[in-house]
Amino acid sequence: MKTDSQKQGLRRELGLFGATMMGLGSIIGTGIFVSVGVAAGRAGPSVILAIVLAALVAVCNAFSSAQLAASHPVSGGTYEYGYRYLHPCLGFTAGWMFLCAKTASAATAALGFAGYLMHLLHVDSIPLIPIAAITSILLTILVLGGLKQTHWTNSLIVSVTFIVLLLFVIVGLSTLSDIGLNNLQPFFPSEKGLSEFFYATALMFVAYTGYGRVATLGEEVKNPKTIIPRAIIATLVVSALLYTAVSLVAVGTVGADHLAQWTHGSATPLERVARTMEIPGLGTLIALGACTSMLGVLLNLILGLSRVALAMGRQGDLPVVFARLSAAGVPRASVIGVGMLVTGLVFVGSVETTWAFSALTVLIYYSITNLAALRLPKEERLYHPVFAVGGLLACLFLAFWIPLSLWMMGLGLLIGGLVWHFINRLVRQSG
Repeated sequence: MKTDSQKQGLRRELGLFGATMMGLGSIIGTGIFVSVGVAAGRAGPSVILAIVLAALVAVCNAFSSAQLAASHPVSGGTYEYGYRYLHPCLGFTAGWMFLCAKTASAATAALGFAGYLMHLLHVDSIPLIPIAAITSILLTILVLGGLKQTHWTNSLIVSVTFIVLLLFVIVGLSTLSDIGLNNLQPFFPSEKGLSEFFYATALMFVAYTGYGRVATLGEEVKNPKTIIPRAIIATLVVSALLYTAVSLVAVGTVGADHLAQWTHGSATPLERVARTMEIPGLGTLIALGACTSMLGVLLNLILGLSRVALAMGRQGDLPVVFARLSAAGVPRASVIGVGMLVTGLVFVGSVETTWAFSALTVLIYYSITNLAALRLPKEERLYHPVFAVGGLLACLFLAFWIPLSLWMMGLGLLIGGLVWHFINRLVRQSG
């Protein structure tokens, strides 16, 4: 029998614009300001093609997410779909991998924010990790204030970031017309093999997965069957165009090697690119835009993670306290728990390690998403199954190129989670 807190629903107050802005707030951030540099160090100039390929994979997954969210509009995303259409074990795996992936992404966002903030303030003496940890704690408190407050904050952050990046692209294209495209040649460097290219594609795929934030809004959107699919597609189209333009300008202006060097050195590649353009104040604007966007990413990830923790609490896969909502409709225990995990991962300290780990776990998560989409009844399908098949195969293929050390870490966490899942189910059944 469900408790009153389990019967409570979240407030439906988001329309198409609000849901799309939530998706953009989760995409236009760490991926564009930090991970482009990480991927460029792996693939060279062909990172631009990797970004396009990653967008195509994301589109296939988006079709699966959209039709699943439309037919089963509840918070929790693929965690709920796995339970409904596949098997409890796969449902738990999806939820567990989502928590791992997005917690790592949130930690990367916090580290990136700290790097850009230090450059914005011209302070080099303070370590990034304490600033990143404090930031994640403060944003957790903001999320505890409720969705309406964070929704408007998110809209403001996305708007500022979008304008700053458009300015970067416009100025950058003008610079490229003067210096030419020498930094894009050779497009496929001889020292970079296919393994590095596909690894870079996997890294950039993570940048697009913020659209999944929209799918977790099933209980907060006014008309989910109509709004969620449209918001997901709109989010992906806008972000793919922006990512491609920014990467072309960044790599074309300074070259892939410099971009990677600045990413690993200070996690501020776009700010450093902007300073080479010799436009007064542009570097400062980019740093400001990066700071606001990274805050937006953290905000949306903490919201999305807390909703999955809420769903897992309802199913009994997490302690029942995570299923409880406050009088204002906020899952306080879930938000606090997520905030603590993000803050802990910040202490890893490496943006490439946290981002690559996120890539592995999120590819596993979306493999399950596509499997669930293939199990939808024919009358509930919005798109041809070929998209789900393509998304499934692409996710498994890209996961193959993730370094072995991260695979071992991911498998360890997955096995540990499944052991907890089975023991917990046995205890509940015996009780």
